[in-house]
Amino acid sequence: MTLAQKKAEPGLLKCVVWDLDDTLWSGVLSESADVTLRPGVTDLLNALDARGVLNSIASRNNHDDALEKLRAFGLDTMFVAPQISWSNKAASIQAIADTLSLGLNSLAVIDNDPAERAEVALTHPDVRIFDETQLEDVLDHAPQAGSLTTESAQRRKMYIDEARRVDAERDFDGSRTAFLRSLNLKFAISPARKEDLERAEELTRRTNQLNATGTSYSMEELENLMVSPDHALIMASLEDSFGSYGKIGLAIIEKGAEVWTLKILLMSCRVISRGAGTVMLARIIARAQSAGVRLKADFIDTGRNRPLFITYRLAGFREVARNGDAVEFELQFPDAIQIPDYVDIVETNMS
Repeated sequence: MTLAQKKAEPGLLKCVVWDLDDTLWSGVLSESADVTLRPGVTDLLNALDARGVLNSIASRNNHDDALEKLRAFGLDTMFVAPQISWSNKAASIQAIADTLSLGLNSLAVIDNDPAERAEVALTHPDVRIFDETQLEDVLDHAPQAGSLTTESAQRRKMYIDEARRVDAERDFDGSRTAFLRSLNLKFAISPARKEDLERAEELTRRTNQLNATGTSYSMEELENLMVSPDHALIMASLEDSFGSYGKIGLAIIEKGAEVWTLKILLMSCRVISRGAGTVMLARIIARAQSAGVRLKADFIDTGRNRPLFITYRLAGFREVARNGDAVEFELQFPDAIQIPDYVDIVETNMS
């Protein structure tokens, strides 16, 4: 099997990983501090950032010297989860993907060194690879500027806020539950509005690990579901003392006279540790009970969404039918789910 045959389909580009020496800048920093930014670098960084694509770094360099140079260029805040050390490039890229909870097929690497590019291609065949002469080509793989949502435009800030949370948790003297309680988490849930549809579409396209069916929806499909009397389109958002996570959850419910079916439940991977999926599912269960209907849920195993399979099971759902990777759940133990006591819930127009 060739390397090309091993590659998965490219995912939506979510992060560009930059080398530094003779890539982001001209020159080798360890040999001379007199390096200069390559033409077009700043414009590309800003353009990617404006389209909601993160920028990171995987560079063999002295960490402190490289950060000092980035600060001198006014670029130190442009990068999230930078890996600047003498570790091998493939390991640094894996660390970035793990830190940002991104699939490798959503990453691109820019590197001038053929040996480094070959190492990355061999170890991570799903990663897009560019050399330093292809800067103009990178933007062609990014989401179109016209498809931006509020969350897209603020994505870098959200990851910076998350890094601050991680630092705060590391320094916190107490249990994890106590730390979560200290965050003053506020979970808001409401029917989707027209201005939410772009974000809802984006969530279905970008969310892989916490998408119960792996399904994506177009704006037109979502708008039709939003106005349908036989469906409910529900959005969730989250914030805490460090800032807003934005709109992080979506549920689509098909409402029958006797049975409601969760056609999709998804959550941004950034809130996997905050109990947001449990909270949203608990409120949907409460709504179904108030309406006096049974509650079912669709699940399709995509190979990456096992956490939601477990969420359904822990919430009291049991498998009632299966067809290959497609599972039909039905709620049988409605009292099984418990909302974490460290989350304040605000529901709007949820009757």
